[in-house]
Amino acid sequence: MRDTATVAVVGAGLSGAACARALADAGVPVEVHDRGRVPGGRMATRRLDGRPVDLGASYLTVRDDGFQTVVQDWQARGLVHPWTDAFTVSGSGERKPGPLRYGTPHGLRSLVVDLLAGLDVRQGSTVTAVGPGPTVDGRAYDAVVLAVPDPQALPLLDPALTAERAAVQDRVWEPVLALAAAWPQRTWDLDGCFVEDADVLAWVADDGRRRGDGAPVLVAHSTSPFAVAHLQEPAAAEQPMTAALRALLELGPPVWTYVHRWSCARPAAAREEPFHLGPARVGLCGDGWGSPRVETAWVSGTRLAQALI
Repeated sequence: MRDTATVAVVGAGLSGAACARALADAGVPVEVHDRGRVPGGRMATRRLDGRPVDLGASYLTVRDDGFQTVVQDWQARGLVHPWTDAFTVSGSGERKPGPLRYGTPHGLRSLVVDLLAGLDVRQGSTVTAVGPGPTVDGRAYDAVVLAVPDPQALPLLDPALTAERAAVQDRVWEPVLALAAAWPQRTWDLDGCFVEDADVLAWVADDGRRRGDGAPVLVAHSTSPFAVAHLQEPAAAEQPMTAALRALLELGPPVWTYVHRWSCARPAAAREEPFHLGPARVGLCGDGWGSPRVETAWVSGTRLAQALI
């Protein structure tokens, strides 16, 4: 790549932000294009009733040494804090141990915002076509990165980009609905709960504990089959999801509720490759490249940037 190379990163979720940050830190001029009003992607934090609530990813874990360094920096600056290393399993009520999970006082989206600080980020920039050259909507770049879920990447790729299209062509992604709900006071004692053998809910997180403010707010994620049945009218899912959550934790009526639709929440299967990059210099990255988790998105974007550099 030339010293004056410019890379276009499409998607301002965690993988796109990590890729852009690594490129910029290496002196490569980079533009980030994102169709949303704010960055974050599925690291989504929405302000509800005066406080941030995480509606997408629930937490982050650390295995990779490079990501460990980043998380330690975030922790030193107060952007993340240790949350828990065990979640409850419904039915048995047992606490299932696992890796340390980190929460964020200002929401997971704040981590994406931190990575993008000082970069050329263009919100509300809807990309319609990525072609050979490579190009983005007809403009030439030295390289293009698509940091979006596979079903969103595929229609952007020109038919001439056969290798890139083949990499995402048959990838199945599952939808999820997220329900945020608040109560007058906390009457439960859990950090998170895996809901087993259920038709409606798959996961429940205590947003107050993971945030650190103790607010009586829960976020429940639906099963994928339930989400499929309600994708066209997610508001209709509020009542059955709320009823299932109340029954699970023996709760009274909530003060308020909010439902968010994730059409491409997670890939149905993992990949071994951390990213795709071929001779056309169009890269693909995200949490769909590896085992789907927050850390995977960072590793995928960072390693793709290193390959481009």
